[in-house]
This record gives sequence, C-alpha cells and structure tokens, in this order.
Amino acid sequence: GLLHWLESWIAHDMAFRLLADLRRQLFAKLDALAPAFLVRRRTGDLVSMATHDVEMVEYFFAHTVAPAFVAVLVPSAVLATLIVFDWRLAAALVPFLALVALTPIFLRRRIDRLAAKTRESLGDLNAQAVDSVQGLTEILAFQQGGNKRAQFLEGVKKQQDLRLSFHRELSAQSALVEVATVFGGLAIVVTGALLVLQGAVDPALLPLFTLMAMAAFLPISEIAEVGKQLADTLGATQRLYAVEHEPVPVTDGPLEAVPIGEGSTAGGVEVAFRNVGFTYPGQPRPALQGVSFAVPAGASVALVGSSGAGKTTIAQLLLRFWDPQQGAIDLAGHRLDAYRLDALRRCVALVAQDTYLFNDTLGANIRIARPEASEEELADAVHQAALEDFVAGLPQGLDTPVGERGMALSGGQRQRVAIARAFLKDAPLLVLDEATSHLDALSERAVHGALAKLMQHRTTIVIAHRLSTVRDADCILVMDKGRVIEEGRHEDLLARRGPYARLVGRQLAAGQVTDGRAAE
Repeated sequence: GLLHWLESWIAHDMAFRLLADLRRQLFAKLDALAPAFLVRRRTGDLVSMATHDVEMVEYFFAHTVAPAFVAVLVPSAVLATLIVFDWRLAAALVPFLALVALTPIFLRRRIDRLAAKTRESLGDLNAQAVDSVQGLTEILAFQQGGNKRAQFLEGVKKQQDLRLSFHRELSAQSALVEVATVFGGLAIVVTGALLVLQGAVDPALLPLFTLMAMAAFLPISEIAEVGKQLADTLGATQRLYAVEHEPVPVTDGPLEAVPIGEGSTAGGVEVAFRNVGFTYPGQPRPALQGVSFAVPAGASVALVGSSGAGKTTIAQLLLRFWDPQQGAIDLAGHRLDAYRLDALRRCVALVAQDTYLFNDTLGANIRIARPEASEEELADAVHQAALEDFVAGLPQGLDTPVGERGMALSGGQRQRVAIARAFLKDAPLLVLDEATSHLDALSERAVHGALAKLMQHRTTIVIAHRLSTVRDADCILVMDKGRVIEEGRHEDLLARRGPYARLVGRQLAAGQVTDGRAAE
C-alpha cells in the first residue's frame, strides 16, 4: 500500500508539472503562429486541443509510465520464482503471458486510427458548439435554430458512430486478455497438479504458484486497460504534435528597439513600403501588388478605396502579422524583419475596425495597452477618448465588467475603448483602421478632436471609407485591387477629377460626408 501511494504521488507530480509545461508551450506556439494559423483552424477546435487533448497526454504520464514498469517487474519476478522451483511451471505460463502482453500491440494500429478520427471529430463538435454559442444572436434573428441543431446532431451522430467502433475494438481486445488470463491460471493448476502427482513439486506450494501466476497477469491486464486510454492519448498527441511542428511564419530579428525620432515624448518614425506584394494563403488573387509609398516621421497618410482594396492588409503587414512575399517594408531606416517582434509592436498603436474586449473590467481592457500605467494616465486616456461621461454613468466606473467580447457595451463604446488604448499606449506609429466607423455623428465629432491631438508629432496611417475623416492627411493614397492608383493631397486629388474625386462625389450623393468640407 505504501509503495502504491508513493508510485501514484510521484507519477502524478511528474504528470501535472508536464501538463503545465505543455500548456505553456502550446500557447507560446499559438502566439507565434497567430494570426496566420488561426485563419485555417476553428476556435473551438483549438480550445479542445488546449484543454481535452492536453489532459489526455497527462493521463499517459500519470497512469501508464509507472504501471508499465510494474508490468515488467512483477511477471519477471514470478517467472524467475517458478523457474527456481520447476522450469516447467514457467514454460506453461509464458505463452499466456505473451498473449496478454502482445495482444494490445498487435491490435494497436486499427485502434489508434479510430482514436485519431474520434479526437478530430470531437474537436469539430466543440468548434460547432462554440460557433453556435457565439453566433446565437444571428441564429435566432435569422431563424436558423433548426438548421444549426440538425448540423450539430449530425456531428454528434458521427462522433457516436466513431466512438462505438472504437469501443467495439477495445471490447474484443479486453475479452481476449481475460480469456488468456483465465487459461494461464488454469495452465499453472494443471501443470502443477501433474508435477505434484510425479512428486516433483510439494503439494502445499501449488496454491501459492497459482496465486503467483494470477498476480503476474494483473499488472499486464492493467496495462491493457490503460491501452484503451492510450489510443485516445495518441490521437490527442498527434494533434498537438502537428501544431508544435507547424512552421512559424514570422520570427524575431536581431534589433532590440526601434529608433524613435525627435519632437515629442513618443516621437515619430519613418515608414516606407518598397514594391510590396502579398497574397493571403489559399487565395488566388494578390491582396497587394507592387505597393510603394513613404511616410516621413510625424506625417500622416490616408488609405482610401473600396472594400478589398488592400488597406487593412497594409496595417497587418506593419504589425508583422504576416510578411510580404515580394518587396520590403522599412521602419526608421531598417527592414521590419530586422526588429524583435515585441520591440516593433511596442511602437505601433492599432485602432482596428473590430475591437475585441475581454471578459474583464473596463479599466483592465484599456490597461491592456500598457499594464504598468498609473491611475492618472488611465484617467487621462479615458478623458481623451471621450469616454469620461460614459464611465461616470457606470455603477462601478472603470471597475464595471464589460461581459464576454464586450457585449455589455455598444459598438461605439467598444470603439472608444480601442481609442483609449491607443492614447494609453502612446506609440510613435499610429494606425487607425476605420477608427470612427461605429460612432454616431455626435461621438465622431468628439473623438475627431481627440484623434487630432493623438496624431500630433506621430506618424499616422489612417484607413477609412468615410472620406471626411482623411481630408487633412499629408498624403492620400487611393487603392484599388491591391494597387496604389492615385496619390496626393485632398485638394490636388479633387482637382484631378480622378478616382478620388469620384469617390468623394459618390459619398456626397449618399450623404456620407457630413459637413461639406470634403467637397471644397
């Protein structure tokens, strides 16, 4: 009993420490692979991998390694003892021990294949569940409850069929092991009885030999039982192995910091795109083709054009979510891939069109930009982002939970949280990707003043559909199908009566330009 307790304690201590290391490594790998890897995998499947699959690997180390050692030690000791008394007893036992030990090995291939399919099916089922829960509002609004339920039940049926096939194989294996165990004990009884009749063995020892023989089968049969879980473990391990050996698309460079320009506390940095071409994996059409432009330190450039023109791709390349396949991007006189990723991203504040908020307090969601910021700096960021009145009306102020994905806030409020993050980060390069797209007219005017202050002495890249937000930029780039087709200042582009002038005209006709300055 003491040895059993000690074995269990050591095995689980090792397994749980391995489990923690494995989870850390998995999240570190996903961090290095994102967002390129996430485009090809479903969120629910990755969640299943980080929870269920890792737990299955823990089971192997806690319940297989030590029992496997015992399964070798005990039968070896029993056989050695039987050989000492009479080798014929050991010879009678060996075939059945071998059958019990080798059965899981010979039947392993089909069971492992079924287990791998079962784990993949379970990952798909979890992904469906996550999709359905996250998209519940749309499912109800578009009356797709029946269809989604049918799809989910189809996944459940597939999982059930695979699981039944898996356990059918395991049940056959278990039955064979039990039969071999019984016949092994019977072989010792019959052989021992014959040896007793011949006077070769003391009759009083026969019950002891029988008990020893059954004891030899016990740890091996336990390994066979563990083998049921081992098949699941191998299926989970294959999935984790695939992630671990996925090539990392973006890696660190040697430079530890980005040289910051003079002029303010943060300064500005020069940005240059040199004949950049980029195609998303699996997409036939390039997102960017031969894009070249330069933004001096402290200047602003606006990117306009229809959806799919490549504007957001430029923002993602600046943050090195991806690397271009052609050309190069320079920041402060060095290629982007020359910097460490953390050093690069510290210098870029992104206000994206779709802001993700964590299931935490409002203050914690803003502090994600700079966790070490003081309360005064946090309050100033809230003030600059025109969130002060909203925060004052909350029951717990900045300590108010925002709900999962920020569901307790409106779209405009979530957008202003993103702007507050940018103020708090105080980075020299500012990327505004449709930063005011979810704001009403009153909030937009309030935030425009704050953004104007934020843009001072910083290099700014503004991406917008509404042209009223880009007219004051030092340079405007008009994009179409991944190319820059026109560039210049607002007044110059209007005078040319080219693509930019036509975009302004269409927005004026649609009433999207709110104050007429864009038409001057």
